[in-house]
Amino acid sequence: MQALNARGAFLAASAAIPQMKHGGSIVLVSSVQAIACQNSVAAYAASKGILEALTRAMAVDHAKDNIRVNSVMPGTVDTPMVRTSADLLRGDAPLEELLQEWGSYHPMQRVAQPEEVAQVISFLLSDEASFLTGSSYRVDGGLLAQLPVRLKPKPI
Repeated sequence: MQALNARGAFLAASAAIPQMKHGGSIVLVSSVQAIACQNSVAAYAASKGILEALTRAMAVDHAKDNIRVNSVMPGTVDTPMVRTSADLLRGDAPLEELLQEWGSYHPMQRVAQPEEVAQVISFLLSDEASFLTGSSYRVDGGLLAQLPVRLKPKPI
């Protein structure tokens, strides 16, 4: 997990930086698990936490070269990895039913589509984000904005 998520990102970014002689942008893909974790994902969460620290460190190190480094932190995204995990955990339930349940944990009541994360990455890579560096952007449908406690609203 560390080799793939942390070391792989570090090596790829380090290889790209010398090619960015006139500036550029790097976006690392982290996870909400870097901030708040489920059980049984220690290695994954740690590797994503490393990416958050790497984002800040590389942003500071390379700002003088007009190289921006940011990260996106997706919540649940409908990817092959998520579908594989769901398939392993679903028991007798249909796969789509479990994905719908996981989506219900997000205030927006669904999982993200890969294109929604890609759009944020595209923006961060663009000149429109020219003064953004060292920051993390949650693409999580509000997942980390909520507390797990659900209060029943009082009638007005």
